[in-house]
Amino acid sequence: MSFQKLNLHPALLRAVSACGYNEPTEIQKKAIPAALAGRDLVASAQTGTGKTAAFVLPSLHRLNAAPRERGRNDRRPRMLVLAPTRELAAQVGESVRDLGKHLGFRSAVIFGGVGYDPQVQALRSGLDVLVATPGRLLDHAGQRTADLSGVEILVLDEADRMLDMGFIHDIRKVLALLPQKRQNLLFSATFPDEIRDIVDGMMNAPERIDAARRTLDADSVSQVVHHVDRERKRELLSHLITDGSWQQVLVFTRTKHGANKLAEQLEKGGITATAIHGNKSQSARTRALADFKQGRVRVLVATDIAARGLDIDRLPHVVNFELPNVPEDYVHRIGRTGRAGLSGEAVSLVSAEESGLMAGIKRILKRDIPIVAVSGFEAKPVSRTSSFWNRNERPGQVQMKQRGGEFRRGIAGTMGRPSGATADRSWRDRPRKAPRRASVVTGFE
Repeated sequence: MSFQKLNLHPALLRAVSACGYNEPTEIQKKAIPAALAGRDLVASAQTGTGKTAAFVLPSLHRLNAAPRERGRNDRRPRMLVLAPTRELAAQVGESVRDLGKHLGFRSAVIFGGVGYDPQVQALRSGLDVLVATPGRLLDHAGQRTADLSGVEILVLDEADRMLDMGFIHDIRKVLALLPQKRQNLLFSATFPDEIRDIVDGMMNAPERIDAARRTLDADSVSQVVHHVDRERKRELLSHLITDGSWQQVLVFTRTKHGANKLAEQLEKGGITATAIHGNKSQSARTRALADFKQGRVRVLVATDIAARGLDIDRLPHVVNFELPNVPEDYVHRIGRTGRAGLSGEAVSLVSAEESGLMAGIKRILKRDIPIVAVSGFEAKPVSRTSSFWNRNERPGQVQMKQRGGEFRRGIAGTMGRPSGATADRSWRDRPRKAPRRASVVTGFE
């Protein structure tokens, strides 16, 4: 199927061609006809599947086909797109500009972390399409600088991620500001109960569309695990980048502090690097991403939340410096390479403490990941006393980690196994205190 068969406006087809798109993706083939018909839509799609164009193209087509009800002087936004992060909002805003450039639509992107006044000016000058993060949008609504009463099309992009970030109450507040009569398009990778509640409360007989998850075919994304001691991860990463002459590497950490620290350490080691996370200002994040895309830095260190919406063409290497706590995030991370038929490599540096996380990842992948030892960086053997105890040793107790001779109480209410001189003593042979006698109060026996 070609885009010409989707019955889109010729101006949109010109823009699609200029962007280099030849054939619609699966989500575009399914979502565009349904959205063009004006139906509410609930679509399962992940970043990287072409979902942005799947709602931008039909929405712009419908806005162009139906003039404003109150005339050209009406300055209220007609289309509202809610996105969970600044980066994703900026990406959607860029798609709106690129795909709608021949139709003359006015659009703006508003989010936190940047100046307030330019956003107020953009809202007051009049808009057709508004892309926003929930928090900053509610700030404008509270200051009466954003009037949402004219919204005809609402898009919730990556709805599950917005729930993960705690935006559920903000979303409900935004919905209360919108007119009842509108088209609703919801895109989400997963559908927890909270999303089902939103769908039930805001949509009218929505059409459900499931686009296949992006496959992690070994032919497009090569996955490998390197076991390494936690304190040697940075050293191994530097070795892999230098020895392999990697020029563009996206590295994931679990925390903002960890991202900053790793980027600084790589810089000191002679490898150009920068970090991107939620504590960075928007200008710093935009500059870091631009430097990475244009090759001015070799390594971009990111957290999962900050990486949402990052669209990097021809990214050859993704490294899990630390495994994610949520197995599904692993799929999202490594899916940023191997796009558009190009090959990519996903490398995970796994320490002994992360063995449980790795097991969870393999369960959702339903496959093993090759383990390759890097000479000189082999992980040290883990002894029973310095790691987690075998779960089968003491049934009913939680597996606990021994730290500095201190022990934490397990679920069963017992204490952890002792170390040192008492470690060889049988648990049952430990001296026990005599039970206390119950006191009797005269007259209340």
